[in-house]
Amino acid sequence: MPDDKILLERDGVRLVLDRTGTVATITLCNPAKRNVQSPALWLALIEAGRLLPGQVRVAVLRAEGPSFSAGLDRQAFTPEGFDGGPSFLELGRGSEAELDTVISRYQQAFTWWRRTDLITVAAVQGHAIGAGFQLALACDLRVCADDVQFAMRETSLGLVPDLTGTKPLAELVGYGRALEICVTGRYVHAEEAERTGLANLVVPAADLDAALADLTAALLAPPRDAVNETKALLRTALIHTETEQFAAERAAQTRRLRSLAGAE
Repeated sequence: MPDDKILLERDGVRLVLDRTGTVATITLCNPAKRNVQSPALWLALIEAGRLLPGQVRVAVLRAEGPSFSAGLDRQAFTPEGFDGGPSFLELGRGSEAELDTVISRYQQAFTWWRRTDLITVAAVQGHAIGAGFQLALACDLRVCADDVQFAMRETSLGLVPDLTGTKPLAELVGYGRALEICVTGRYVHAEEAERTGLANLVVPAADLDAALADLTAALLAPPRDAVNETKALLRTALIHTETEQFAAERAAQTRRLRSLAGAE
């Protein structure tokens, strides 16, 4: 759209705000390398989260080209590493405390999507491997093209999934299937992704834009405060006891009713 505003464009990430100011689109924009990920890209994603204006209600994650993201750039495992940063081999020679700090920093690129003041939607086509799979899992919802192929390949590299993907994966598909997906590194195709809850919706690739637009409009339709309170409730539902969750529901509804009645 001609009135859209680019707020960030660097290191394979573009952040665009629509003319209404309520929808932000974060695009992985390095299709020539299948949107492989690097520390620089993760820092750009962190910055995108920080730059979101307060009026944004829906943040959409997209990717240019045939692949959503082919995962970690293998340059991370070369002795030279990335420009301006150490290789993972060099990082591995650091102390446990140093490694914990570095990984925690990288995880911030994947955690802000869970904020309760907005709904996040990933539009996924083609390959979403490793870090790409975990980035899609970081979002609240996933709309997928029928050519989608999810895979966790970290164990084949002697690593583990550490970019916040293990919890949502296990919550969505269950422990046993999550373990099998991660250890075998096999592909999860569109039909299985929809059946197991990894995908909220699967459509032909040509219809992905239209499906995303329809979902975004539906997410914007209810009052914002009610949406945010509902997201907050659902995010605690799996960790609260029944008593805790029921109390949280009462407190949230009390806030909503008082607001509607003009008592706040």
